[in-house]
Amino acid sequence: MKFTDGYWLNREGVRTSYATEVRDARAADGRLTLHAAVRKVERRGNTLNAPLVTVETWSPAEGVIAVRSTHHAGRRPRTPSFELTGEAGHSGEAWVADGTAGLDAGSLSLRVDTREPWRLSFRADGRELVSAGPRGTGFAVTDDGHHYAVAQLSLGVGELVYGLGERFTPFTRNGQSVDIWQADGGTASEQAYKNVPFHLTNRGYGVFVNHPGKVSYEIGSEAVGRVQFSVEDQSVEYYVIHGPTPKEILERYTALTGRPPLPPAWSFGLWLSTSFTTDYDEETVNRFVSGMAEREIPLEVFHFDCFWMREYQWCDFTWDPEVFPDPDAMLRRLRDRGLRISVWINPYIAQKSPLFAEARDRGYLLHDRAGDVWQWDMWQAGMGLVDFTNPEACTWYADHLRRLARQGVDCFKTDFGERVPTDVVWHDGSDPERMHNYYTQLYNELVFEVLREEKGRGEGVLFARSATTGGQQFPVHWGGDCESTFDAMAESLRGGLSLGLSGFGFWSHDIGGFEGTPDPAVFKRWTQFGLLSSHSRLHGSSSYRVPWNFDDEAVAVMRQFTRLKLRLMPYLYRAAGQAEQRGTPVMRAMVLEFPEDPGCHGLDRQYMLGEDLLVAPVFDAEGEVEYYLPAGEWTHLLTGERLTGPGWRRERHGFDSLPLLARPGSVVPLAAAADSAAADWARGVTLRVHAPADGAEVRTEVPGVDGATVAVFRTRRTGDTVTVRAESGAGACGRWSVVLAGADGYRDPVEVADGAVEVSVPVVG
Repeated sequence: MKFTDGYWLNREGVRTSYATEVRDARAADGRLTLHAAVRKVERRGNTLNAPLVTVETWSPAEGVIAVRSTHHAGRRPRTPSFELTGEAGHSGEAWVADGTAGLDAGSLSLRVDTREPWRLSFRADGRELVSAGPRGTGFAVTDDGHHYAVAQLSLGVGELVYGLGERFTPFTRNGQSVDIWQADGGTASEQAYKNVPFHLTNRGYGVFVNHPGKVSYEIGSEAVGRVQFSVEDQSVEYYVIHGPTPKEILERYTALTGRPPLPPAWSFGLWLSTSFTTDYDEETVNRFVSGMAEREIPLEVFHFDCFWMREYQWCDFTWDPEVFPDPDAMLRRLRDRGLRISVWINPYIAQKSPLFAEARDRGYLLHDRAGDVWQWDMWQAGMGLVDFTNPEACTWYADHLRRLARQGVDCFKTDFGERVPTDVVWHDGSDPERMHNYYTQLYNELVFEVLREEKGRGEGVLFARSATTGGQQFPVHWGGDCESTFDAMAESLRGGLSLGLSGFGFWSHDIGGFEGTPDPAVFKRWTQFGLLSSHSRLHGSSSYRVPWNFDDEAVAVMRQFTRLKLRLMPYLYRAAGQAEQRGTPVMRAMVLEFPEDPGCHGLDRQYMLGEDLLVAPVFDAEGEVEYYLPAGEWTHLLTGERLTGPGWRRERHGFDSLPLLARPGSVVPLAAAADSAAADWARGVTLRVHAPADGAEVRTEVPGVDGATVAVFRTRRTGDTVTVRAESGAGACGRWSVVLAGADGYRDPVEVADGAVEVSVPVVG
């Protein structure tokens, strides 16, 4: 929200007050508290008839400093609030001495010169990271009675801002106005399904605004050298998080807000959907499943979208008896074919649903201010929202899901959760403005916990559309409704990379796009991209997404890249473990892996899949692709061709290829089999070794389907020889292999006999 009219004036009807000088500084119990005047105090009379801003600072974790700026402190606490995990884990050292006040939090410190004009200076590594100077701390009041707490942080020359959730607008946020406000706006608008009040920059820090309601950002868009954020409240609280690397920023941020559990290995395989408004029954489902098997395309999950239930009755959690007369038997037959089952749900109850009257009479639906059930006809006729602040409503909703889980459902696609009204009364008295964004957290948490309880730890997984801070704890999320075009494919990738830089480890999208029907070129290129994503789902709106509906080549591309992904599972599951352990996403913006390379800072049409594979999807019908290669000798994973960076490349690729490059010096483990995402990857594993430098050593872990490490290899180059030694787990590997990338492509595998722990391979070329 903008409050000013240019640099000098306020907008009409707006009055602003900003901290100008420190009047009092106190240090106690690890906290530094400052009281700031909003006008210069030259004599005692200036202390009358004027506001005083209270600024409290503390450290909830090493390398993190929290700031709360308050105008009037008498407002009752509002709920909900984000659940932060690290609040009691650290205590900074606060002090006041000789005209200076400070707070030390390990690698990050705050300095305030109490004799100078107002300035909060956050410092690390001997330099100032960011500051809140003039107009940096204060509030604004409008003539119509609205009060906003406002903060402004400096934005340096060349500093780029990332994050704020899954946003489809330009990748770097500079110059944008962003409202953290859940909306169902598709991927072609400034609205977002997943809004997260956290951003990071390429200058070594991130900022989390601890407010679950609407947070309004002006990122170099009102004051061009500032990042401003405001909330309609009496106070604003934010956390400055030091890195210095982007990975370390995410590690500290997710330590506060939560990290995802490791999704089950089977969820990384290919998902096939009925699509949305298409006609389908068990015969259709069997035709699709058999068609994939006949074409040797491994399928892991089958998804039933909305119309598994009866029309006008979403949700009633009951299979349409006219279409699926014996769902128990159908699910059993699908599971006998090795498939997992996903079904669509949402948190709304249509008036025609038999559950509506029951939920209404028991008080399980959200009420308006008059005490009536809040209803509208958008989406489902007369629908109401389940009030997840009511414990009894949660139990009731969860029991319906438990019945489905026990029937044979393995996963729920938790759709919607964005269009939550604010003119309502919640069961627990929650503030409607704060609950608008937070509703999705209650919804997805409830569903995730049901699956974890029913299926066991390590088996819970969602396919969720909406999210806010903390939502990363309930994977997986997908990118929402997009068109079936190359433009939409690119905007989807932008959104996914932005979400990854907002603390989310796992992300997917609708292969081929959702709205409309993609032409064969779009479908085949999106297939490559989709199967080089953390999770992979075929889904559409009004048309099926089985590959033979496009052309024979689409079938071949689907088969090739599905099998490639399954062979990559030892590598991908290790990357998934990094999301669980450190908050590093599986799909990574280039800046995350190469923060020291300015050429990577703005890239949004390519990404790193894990730490060692560069993927540049093709967004062109003719196969033209332009991408940037960081420094070093890279190896094309499909051909073994060597390419040298840094620099830009322009290439043309057939539908059987795209830029998929292994990082210099990397060792990529590949599974022997390519028929299941949940396999014994260690047995027969192949280690692909890529251009190691003399003296370099790489440690490679091979995980099992439970995420635990089953084998560890250490690869070292000494002169003209590469030696690979199994530090542990050689017995689990059986006959394992080593493949070196040479000047003319990959060399033939060198097999290691059962039980052998070491092999030496000469370097050629």
